[in-house]
Amino acid sequence: MTDMPGGGLLRPPGFREAVKVWARIGLLSFGGPAGQIALMHRILVDEKRWISDRRFLHALNFCMLLPGPEAQQLAIYAGWLLHGTRGGLVAGTLFVLPGFFVILALGTAYALYGSVPFVAGLFFGLKAAVLAILLQAMIRLSKRALITSTHRIAAVLAFIALFAFGVPFPVVVLSAGAAGWMLARSARLPAGAKEEDEAEIAPAVSSGPGRSLRIIAVGGVLWVAPVLALVPIFGAETTYTAVAIFFSKMAVITFGGAYAVLAYVAQAAVETYGWLTPGEMLDGLALAETTPGPLILVLTFVGFLAAFRDAAGASPLVGGLIGAVLTTWVTFVPCFLWIFLAAPSIERLRRNAALSGALAVITAAVVGVIGHLALWFAMHVLFGRTRALVLGPASLDLPVLASFDPAAAALAVLGAVLLFRTRLGLPGTLAVCAAAGLIAR
Repeated sequence: MTDMPGGGLLRPPGFREAVKVWARIGLLSFGGPAGQIALMHRILVDEKRWISDRRFLHALNFCMLLPGPEAQQLAIYAGWLLHGTRGGLVAGTLFVLPGFFVILALGTAYALYGSVPFVAGLFFGLKAAVLAILLQAMIRLSKRALITSTHRIAAVLAFIALFAFGVPFPVVVLSAGAAGWMLARSARLPAGAKEEDEAEIAPAVSSGPGRSLRIIAVGGVLWVAPVLALVPIFGAETTYTAVAIFFSKMAVITFGGAYAVLAYVAQAAVETYGWLTPGEMLDGLALAETTPGPLILVLTFVGFLAAFRDAAGASPLVGGLIGAVLTTWVTFVPCFLWIFLAAPSIERLRRNAALSGALAVITAAVVGVIGHLALWFAMHVLFGRTRALVLGPASLDLPVLASFDPAAAALAVLGAVLLFRTRLGLPGTLAVCAAAGLIAR
């Protein structure tokens, strides 16, 4: 037993016990990344006392820096801390698997019956509830991330850069990291006192270029294998190839966590590729919010619909299944690669003041990213049309006031009241809003 900060005790778990806990987390991880991170913190830090609060937050800040879904990567990181590579593989897989099967079933029902008034009414209510959920996620993260005026300025600047100037997400997040690094260095912050959790468990792994090359080689082959297997069957110029290339690129260049990824994907899938309409993208997000697992599983929904509508010689359902599996694979395999490649070095640097400063400012900037996503979805839920307003170098996407939908606004207010005032919880809020949407439509 090792003393943990705050008087807790570290109790290294057995592998079987950890597998059961990761399965439980995978089945209960509703509510998007904010809710999932809170769930993991409650179980791993507060309930099981397997990981200290400091180490959990250090891992979270690092995962915010990576491209892709931060909650998924945090699960892999925590599993790796407890049981090395096999622990990371089990934690990351069980975190995704339940939600994947649920979203696949719901996506199939949506593709076949989505135009039925009953289903349309349910989704009308769910989309309105998503606005309240995004607001709650932003508030929760801001309480933890916006500690100083520097952090608050970073959040505001990130929002302005995205909303007014269309600055790419990688530029916003990397700029925040660079600013945090330089501020921490210039302030000559001390490395910090020796932590009480010095003796915490961590995998004993060899370091060096040989290990890194092995991880890159194995991860790279696994990443591209499904795509290479499909080309001889369906050809290179198919929706499957387009889906694989797009989501592989997304897995590499979209920084800032799941909410940042969604804003990027929503714009590209709707406006660039035409795979979905804005309403269908909102429906997909509502589906992902109602299922366990990472919110980024909405990409599975996008890949399913894209391939369902252009199955390249296969039946629509088979094509949709291939598109869903392919999207999920190329999206999540890199998460394991990033963690296994970098986690040992990040653990060695976790008392580095400059790195901690960079990660803290990145987390603050993500608050602005979530705010931008919330505004984008609000305009498409509450208004039927938007228009672009160009002011010099700035281009603002503004709603057309005449297209305001009072019923959607009322449902969004209902969702906010249920979440913030009655504390009904996410499942109850979604259920009530879905029923209200059905009545309204």
